[in-house]
Amino acid sequence: MGNPFVHVELQTHALGQSKEFYRNLFDWKLEDFPMQDSKEPYVGVSVGEGTGGGMMTHPEPKAPTAWMPYVEVENVEDYTQKAEKLGAKLIREKTEVPEMGWFSIISDPGGAILGLWQNK
Repeated sequence: MGNPFVHVELQTHALGQSKEFYRNLFDWKLEDFPMQDSKEPYVGVSVGEGTGGGMMTHPEPKAPTAWMPYVEVENVEDYTQKAEKLGAKLIREKTEVPEMGWFSIISDPGGAILGLWQNK
C-alpha cells in the first residue's frame, strides 16, 4: 500500500474525560506532551500493535468532537495541492511539528476531513 494511515487523532472538548474513557476501555498507554501556544497537553496514544495516535483539546470551540485519520505522504505540499485540484478544500495549510514532520488538513469533495502527514 503506497499511502498508509499512520496516525489517528481525537480532537475533543473534554480531554480529561476522553483520556479516562479510552485508557479504561482499551488499556491504551497515554503520555502528555506540552504543546506550543496551549495550556492543554497533546496526549500521545500508544496502542501496542497497529497505528497509534493522539488526543488534543479541539482548537475550534464550535466544531464537533471527532477522530481524524492521517495518511502518510512523501511531500505534504504536493499532495495538498493535488487534493485541491481534485476538489478538496484546504482546512489547514502545511504546519510543522518540530522534530517530527509536517501536516496539512483537507476536506474531501464529500466533506470528510483528512490529515496528510510527511515525516521529517
